[in-house]
Amino acid sequence: MYAIVVGGGKVGFNLSREMLRRGHEVTLIESSRTRYVTVERELEHSVQYGDGTELWVLERAGVERADLVVAVTGDDEDNMLVSQVAKDKYGCEHIIARVNNPRNYSHFKLLGIQPVVSATDLILRLIEHEVPRYGLVHLLALEDEALQIIEVEVSASAPLLGRPLADISMPDGSLFISVLRNGAGFVPRADTVLESGDRVLAVIEPGREAEIMSMLAPDISQAPA
Repeated sequence: MYAIVVGGGKVGFNLSREMLRRGHEVTLIESSRTRYVTVERELEHSVQYGDGTELWVLERAGVERADLVVAVTGDDEDNMLVSQVAKDKYGCEHIIARVNNPRNYSHFKLLGIQPVVSATDLILRLIEHEVPRYGLVHLLALEDEALQIIEVEVSASAPLLGRPLADISMPDGSLFISVLRNGAGFVPRADTVLESGDRVLAVIEPGREAEIMSMLAPDISQAPA
């Protein structure tokens, strides 16, 4: 796989180094001369100096043949521009962008740039998982497929306790895919009976959270998504 990484900060540098270590071909583009000199000492010919938002810089890096473009600069506008150019002008199928300010997520989405990665959002999700307050954790959003993966802890008041899943009428567009119980996970079967304290992973269509919560944890209020 050939990947172009735009942004030679800690994220871009470590990502490029690990991808090279795993045998991928990588070109890292860095616009700061000082940072370029520092990174070039280790990555050598895999680093190019230039502004990744400029077409000639991307073309010099071989964007026409890139399998993946990753925009991880510290500027969201630059990341949006790099991603949009790689996607619309050069037809790169696989693009990953970093969003530094979570408030800008909607702008990436509006431009059709997916997936985007927000360190702030990832940490918040980990906090939700480790210190659950509302009972429901959004684990993953599959934007193109219009699906989400969520995790819900089954409460003692859940109406489906004591009933096999085969007897449960699931909301349209939802499916239980895993149950975490006593530190171990398993794929639920038709005869599986959920217990209070189980953590259920489900694939759902966006907007079905309330229906799943009414089945698994009706006594827990859900925070706004």
